[in-house]
Amino acid sequence: MDTESTHSGYSYHSSRSGRSNRHGDRNRERHKVSSSKDSSRSERSVVINPPDTPSQESPVHNGEPLPGEPAPAADLEEDEAQDDNWGETTTAVTGTSELSVSQEEVVGLGKGIQDRTQGFRRYLPLAVGLCVGLLVLATPLVFLLLPAVMWPDRLQACGSACEGLFLSISFKLLILLVAIWALFLRPGRASLPRMCVYRAFLSTLTLLLTMSYWLFYGVRILDAQDEDYHGIVQFAVSLVDSQLFVHYLAVVLLELRQLQPCYSVSVIRSTDGETRHYNIGQLSIQRACLSILEYYYRDFPLHNPALLSASKHRAAKHLAGLKVYNVDAPGNTAGAQPGNGNQSRAMVTAAAKRKDSAHNELYYEEADYERRVRKRRARLVVAVEEAFTHVRRMKKEDERAAPSDIMDVREAALAIFPSMARALQKYLRTTRRQHCHSMESIQKHLAFCLVNNMSPKAFLEAYLAPGPTLQYGPERWMADQWTLISEASVTSGVKEGTEFLLRCLDFSLAVTIRGIPYIRLTEEYVDPKSHKFILLLQSETSV
Repeated sequence: MDTESTHSGYSYHSSRSGRSNRHGDRNRERHKVSSSKDSSRSERSVVINPPDTPSQESPVHNGEPLPGEPAPAADLEEDEAQDDNWGETTTAVTGTSELSVSQEEVVGLGKGIQDRTQGFRRYLPLAVGLCVGLLVLATPLVFLLLPAVMWPDRLQACGSACEGLFLSISFKLLILLVAIWALFLRPGRASLPRMCVYRAFLSTLTLLLTMSYWLFYGVRILDAQDEDYHGIVQFAVSLVDSQLFVHYLAVVLLELRQLQPCYSVSVIRSTDGETRHYNIGQLSIQRACLSILEYYYRDFPLHNPALLSASKHRAAKHLAGLKVYNVDAPGNTAGAQPGNGNQSRAMVTAAAKRKDSAHNELYYEEADYERRVRKRRARLVVAVEEAFTHVRRMKKEDERAAPSDIMDVREAALAIFPSMARALQKYLRTTRRQHCHSMESIQKHLAFCLVNNMSPKAFLEAYLAPGPTLQYGPERWMADQWTLISEASVTSGVKEGTEFLLRCLDFSLAVTIRGIPYIRLTEEYVDPKSHKFILLLQSETSV
């Protein structure tokens, strides 16, 4: 008889049963195992089932004795009578819990937490900056208002000099407000992995300065209830002056320090080897990465994996047919026999000929591809010139037509687009750039050229050569999230020999930092009289 557990357990057959019953039970149990495997594959769930708790009186688990406990005599007799193949009929049955969590739900939960964390990290510096800015602007005003509210009867009268300080502190606070808005309250260009060291230093310095003034104000003015209101106003003016100097320090550290070029940066794209060189100043690694990515979207042509895969496929197709013969291998006895020397040389010669023929085929295919590109390009140029000529002819006719019959620019673009659509589509397919331009974007560009009276060459410039990445929409950039890989800390400054990697989904940018050499320029004085000469002409001639 089979013994089958509800959650987890073992079942086996006794050898006392007949041979036919044993085979039938084995087939049924194997079918159960396969069905349980199929169900577990289809569910893809994480199941945690607690084991059955045995009682103290009968320490058995699903009818079987636990390890280390004495077994009954009847069970021992049955175990001795078992055959050697009892392990093949062992079946493990697992059940699904009501609290099962699918793998997709786990991944979605982790992604939601990561998105909330990124949003928190993005807006945390802005929130801290707003709080510090409000504290900086409100502190001088509070210094002036507290004495007038707490002990107004004992304050000395404020003279003309004190009133002049009111005017001074008002304009200084206005200037400080505009300066803080211009430097710190700008929209963020990117989300950096670490906090900027200089920004953290300036925020800490501002907080220390403000807290120091608050401590002095609380001890010397609030506790003593100072009656000299003119001195209190001067104290507030000195705080505003100190804050203006801190802002000047922020401008030097955050803006002016990086203007002077100190390093030359080499940026190489991993897929096609496209290389650019830029000059940067004293920056941290993460700030240098931000500048390099801005240069990348402006200067590098759009990454086209379709063109790269096509060239790799052509090269692999020809090189796959090459056969390599190793005549010096230990298992090859043909090279060791004197009579087979001619045969070995013939094999090597045949392999070399196959290699040359494969290279020739690859060369001819590349040449044929370039020929097809030139042919498609010539047909596209002719089609576009004819369409623009037709537009000029229609424009002259519209000048003589009635105002109700004049076509709109959008209508004119839609009217001439079919005449060039087929040639443009074939050219873009040949150059593997059909995914970069949609029909709507082409029609919009055509209408823009017609409105501004551009030539056909100006219209074709956007399609004949790949443009920079920013020329296309963000959905075709194929790189919206970058990963910085660096051995050094990303908050440390760049230096000679620094190397790091910027990786996205399909490719990566290898960056190498080199220092700009020190240039020594000397001056050499040239006497102006040294350039003068005298031309002597003979008065007598041969005539």
